[in-house]
Amino acid sequence: MGHAVSRILRIVGVSEQIYYYRKKQQSNERSSERKGGRPAPGFSMTQSGVPISDGQIQEWLCELLSGETDVYGYRKLTVCLRRDYGLIINKKKVYRLLDEMDMLQPQRRKRTKYPRRLANNREIKAPNELWEMDIKYGYIAGEQRFFYVLCTIDVLDREVIDFHMGLSCEGKHAAGLIQRALWQRQLFEKEQRPVIRTDNGPQFISHVYEEACETYGVTHERIPPKTPNKNAHIEAFHSLLEAECLQRYEFSSYQEAYEIVTGYIRFYNERRMHGSLYDLAPKEFRKALAAGEIQAKAVKV
Repeated sequence: MGHAVSRILRIVGVSEQIYYYRKKQQSNERSSERKGGRPAPGFSMTQSGVPISDGQIQEWLCELLSGETDVYGYRKLTVCLRRDYGLIINKKKVYRLLDEMDMLQPQRRKRTKYPRRLANNREIKAPNELWEMDIKYGYIAGEQRFFYVLCTIDVLDREVIDFHMGLSCEGKHAAGLIQRALWQRQLFEKEQRPVIRTDNGPQFISHVYEEACETYGVTHERIPPKTPNKNAHIEAFHSLLEAECLQRYEFSSYQEAYEIVTGYIRFYNERRMHGSLYDLAPKEFRKALAAGEIQAKAVKV
């Protein structure tokens, strides 16, 4: 037979209170580990079996909350996602995604610091008058996860001024991209700043992004929900990126995806001919325009 616990504790000089407290603490830690559950996969499937990233779902939720359905709670928004986009998704996940964006119904009513500015019809005659910004999603088959490519494009010369690529894309990344794009075009010393046009993605309605626009003196306007034609130039570039780059590779790692995508963007800017730019690449067109060798055609948006 073994010895009593109390006797052993007296021999080793440990009080019973400390012993049982530590034993209870270890038991609670093991219990919490068992309740952890599986990690969130980061995507949901459509009824046709296509994986859709959580970032894209959050963008759809932002569009739903910017239109007639802005009065809906997470349960009705779940129904909208199922009907409009064919998603297989439950209301618990929709609640979590809305909570991550701080857009559950009670909080949504308080977000009035930066009123929404709708995209206006414009005629663009020079570079740096209107920039478009949007996100493209890519998939890494070898790691079974998505990556993000956030680009800023000039509507007149079609150049991808700068971009962010990573495994996450938040408002802080979009805010940093504004700063880098202004620096690339050497606009900090100039009074005239571009208008930046985006959709209603969570990155672009965040306080950190709106504060950056205010700090850097740029005007931010957002297109109405379900009107990608208002962001036609960045959408056209993303179509090229999909057809000429993403669809041609099955990425085994993020490093491979980064090298190939960044290489394609360099090719697009420096060497790829563009029909609306006199068959010049965007950087060639901008250089010829600055030298007075060609005349730009006005772009109506």
